Amino acid sequence: MKQYMLSVHMVEGSPPRLPQEIQDAYQGVAAFNADLQRAEAWVFAGGLHPPSAATVVRVQAGTTLFTDGPFAEGKEHIGGFWVVAAPDLDAALAWAAKAAQACGDAVEVRPFQDIPED
Repeated sequence: MKQYMLSVHMVEGSPPRLPQEIQDAYQGVAAFNADLQRAEAWVFAGGLHPPSAATVVRVQAGTTLFTDGPFAEGKEHIGGFWVVAAPDLDAALAWAAKAAQACGDAVEVRPFQDIPED
């Protein structure tokens, strides 16, 4: 089975969610995670701290440089993600639709590159 990353995108400056909306999203995501696990599509998942917590690491001319993140300037950032196993893109898109419903945010689907067999 192929693996796909379902990433949740957050928009900086969006109106804050009400406490009940946050609670609903947590419950929806927990139920979605349980569905993924029951279907044996779960690989792993995680929520991320805000972009202000990021550190960018670069190597230039043999020197390692550390700078405050985020790497990309913009208002949209990944807030969390799932890695799922699915037989094809259509199945991954179906999981993404359920993920978007569960968390209440946009979800991007990207396939992992195939690992060449020896």
